[in-house]
Amino acid sequence: MAKIQSVRGTYDLYGDAKRKMKKVTATGASVVEKYGFEEIETPIFEFTEVFARNLGDTSDIVTKEMYCFEDKGGESLTLRPEGTAGVVRAFVSEGMQQNLPVKFYYHGPMFRYERPQKGRQRQFTQFGVELLGVETPQADIEVIAMAYEFLQKLGLGNQVTVEINSLGDAESRDAYRQKLVAYLKQHFDELSEDSKNRLERNPLRILDSKEECDKAVIENAPRYADSLNEASRQFFADVLHGLDLLNIKYRVNDRLVRGLDYYSHTVFELTTDKLGAQGTVLAGGRYNGLVAQMGGGDVAGIGWACGVERLSMLLDEDVALPRPIAVIPVGEDTNDKALEVAYQLRLAGFSVEQSYSGNMKKRMAKANKVNACKAIIIGSDEAANNTVMLKDLDSGEQKIVAQTDLIKELN
Repeated sequence: MAKIQSVRGTYDLYGDAKRKMKKVTATGASVVEKYGFEEIETPIFEFTEVFARNLGDTSDIVTKEMYCFEDKGGESLTLRPEGTAGVVRAFVSEGMQQNLPVKFYYHGPMFRYERPQKGRQRQFTQFGVELLGVETPQADIEVIAMAYEFLQKLGLGNQVTVEINSLGDAESRDAYRQKLVAYLKQHFDELSEDSKNRLERNPLRILDSKEECDKAVIENAPRYADSLNEASRQFFADVLHGLDLLNIKYRVNDRLVRGLDYYSHTVFELTTDKLGAQGTVLAGGRYNGLVAQMGGGDVAGIGWACGVERLSMLLDEDVALPRPIAVIPVGEDTNDKALEVAYQLRLAGFSVEQSYSGNMKKRMAKANKVNACKAIIIGSDEAANNTVMLKDLDSGEQKIVAQTDLIKELN
């Protein structure tokens, strides 16, 4: 029989790796909740059209990476490849348009069929935020500031760069599209096959290409900023002014377009060179047309998402578990008392490691192995007198404590 193992592009999470990921999501939640964001959990799978129609039929996610399947009722379903489309679908289907603005954050597994590499797997975890119903630049400034504070709280502020660009409104996008298509047609034979296919359907995606031949062509492509109308220029200037006020450093990257079709105006990425070629750890932007595209009316939106695995790999220090208290019975006749004491301590909020078997030496060795801070030793005399021996495992000091005073003593 072949060895049973995990599917390629998936992995088992435990120990320090899991603790680091938990730290990332807990830190993210603590930051965004200060800004008034509330957690939402959407289904892991949706009707395929939620993603296929809204992510753009020329995006890599739709054309190459989605996990789609037909259920027993003949419906086409897809495991979610990202979080925004599902949150917007919930916003529309749950009728939230009357309660604007709406602020949500989420975290959970996403699925994409792509080549596994460092920090990028076929099942991965995203943490993200969505702000719906605010058209003004203040929303853009707020979500970028939130992302920046999030990474600062993780101790990564000096390891990442904020890159930002404007795609402008629909008028600006159409103007740039015409210029870009005219330029790319002059270099058609130099483009990759994927980019040739995208030229008429979604030429902006070519700017996002990682193919070397495309990069050479893109180098001399028209600049997006030259096609922004006055309203779009002012909107972007207001966003940058807000970031300057908050002392958030950034770099304007006029080749930054993001990989999904629903973005408009502000787009941004937080990047690092510490994870190899794929340097983006957090990315997002404004998507003013997405809600309308899903039948929810003219509601503005902006958000960002990050790969939790990729962020956790940037954390330098291991994330330790809280140091437990070891409860050690001496002799079979003290097991019941040890069980009672351990239970009472856990009810009081302490982390307790209870030895299940072995002599005193083995149980003390186990206490040291789990890095216990104190040991509560219960022998026959202690059990009879409702006392315990409390030992500090750092200093070696020990003393007899009445069982009724134990919680007070530990506090």
